[in-house]
Amino acid sequence: MATENLPSPPDFVTVNGGTENPRRLAVRAFPGAAPTLVWLGGYRSDMLGTKAERLSALASREGLGFCRFDYSGHGESEGRFADGTISRWRDDALAVIDAKTQGPLILVGSSMGAWIALLLARRNEGVRLLAGRVKGLLLLAPAPDFTQRLLLPAMTEEQRSDLETKGFCTEPSDYSPEPNIYTRALIEDGAANGVMTGPIATDCPIRIIQGMADPDVPFGHALDLVSHLPTDAVTVTLVPGGDHRLSREADLLLMEQAAMDLARMSSAS
Repeated sequence: MATENLPSPPDFVTVNGGTENPRRLAVRAFPGAAPTLVWLGGYRSDMLGTKAERLSALASREGLGFCRFDYSGHGESEGRFADGTISRWRDDALAVIDAKTQGPLILVGSSMGAWIALLLARRNEGVRLLAGRVKGLLLLAPAPDFTQRLLLPAMTEEQRSDLETKGFCTEPSDYSPEPNIYTRALIEDGAANGVMTGPIATDCPIRIIQGMADPDVPFGHALDLVSHLPTDAVTVTLVPGGDHRLSREADLLLMEQAAMDLARMSSAS
């Protein structure tokens, strides 16, 4: 059996180590020049996907630091997926970044990961979770507030009934043989962590890449997001024919170019 293409074993970061239910998060990171690129994956995705692998190779080639990980209940990390919420996965990201990175950061968030990135980067009532370390955001098919703005409006009566009676509902997944599961806790926590309720002050340049044929996150959602970003340094690239994965070669090249543009801007500031 060939082993040369198998991923190296991950490191682990323990979250809530002082509690009765600590969870270990799988991480792959390497040091390099600033800024460090941080990959924040989407709902039910893992850090071995095409875009994360491509970004890792880019950082290695350019001598930049890089960090990627699996949220709890995802990929190689511990925890039950059904226990996950936006708050928990935000805290996972913060713990990994604190443990595995130093200095300036470029956060690259895909789908739900863009929501996590915005929560980490924004200045909220004077509080900044990463103390101003975020020097750029690259948001791919961004899905902030998806629980309230995309998921709930599309639910069937049966799904709504399941939420009330069972505490969760399911739907078929286009990306896995296993159905997607959405819990009442996820939706209620999503409402508490909404960002598209007013201006989102990030104080850093932002690049958004959005497919115009995305069946999961309509491109109008990305344009709506822009209306909540007061910074002048927001660039939106709409990709004709691009789907939610944004994993075609042309899409990956756009991602690489945007990441390097943000890295150069960070180094020049």
